[in-house]
Amino acid sequence: MPFQKIESEKLASAVVRQIEGLILQGILRPGERLPSERELSERLAVSRPSLREAVAELQEAGLLTTRAGAGIYVADVLGSAFSPALIKLFAQNEQAVFDYLSFRRDLEGLAAERAARLGSDTDLALVDTLFKRMEAAHSKRNPTDEAELDAQFHMAIIEASHNIIMLHMMRAMFDLLAEGVFYNRSVMFRNRPTRDALLEQHRAINSAIQARDGAAARAAVAAHMDYVDLVLSEQRKAERHEALARLRLRHEAEK
Repeated sequence: MPFQKIESEKLASAVVRQIEGLILQGILRPGERLPSERELSERLAVSRPSLREAVAELQEAGLLTTRAGAGIYVADVLGSAFSPALIKLFAQNEQAVFDYLSFRRDLEGLAAERAARLGSDTDLALVDTLFKRMEAAHSKRNPTDEAELDAQFHMAIIEASHNIIMLHMMRAMFDLLAEGVFYNRSVMFRNRPTRDALLEQHRAINSAIQARDGAAARAAVAAHMDYVDLVLSEQRKAERHEALARLRLRHEAEK
């Protein structure tokens, strides 16, 4: 017979499963520091030896890492998504920038549609809260804060889509954007007309999601990404024109 004796799960195994789940769902993020051993054992209601056993297993699996004198951290599990050599090529290649925008247009449009349909009321409340913070940053004319909230707003929508593969993939892509691999996001928020347009586009995305209108949410994301594509194209063109103008000026000065 195929039946086996049922055994109680070890406390360490239960801790492992809980932390694995938190990492998988994107709640514990790469680089995030875990509470101290004492605090974590109290929160989980397990002994320190059981916690140490669980941590050792998660370290061996490559999900946690220890930093000397600093504590235990979630490992950079997405660090190998793109090799340093490929990231360098991304930064040097103009096509990569616009392919990145096209990728986001498709994936985030799908995420917004899913968020409108599948997101919980709490998910949607978080998206709305972040949009209201964007409005506040906009009124204070703080482009740095506005750019940071822009990323948080988009990630909240992706989280609300409840697709863990999409979540980790897009988080890796946003990490590259935050590092300036594709373009400097803050630059877009320094121009007043562009800032105003971006805010209204985010308003349209938020309104569609709050109304649970998936089709409208997807269309609003597409319109937003098309606008970003246009703005970046115009910026690149202006940079090329300026480089030519400087070359002409230098040539005239050398005559």
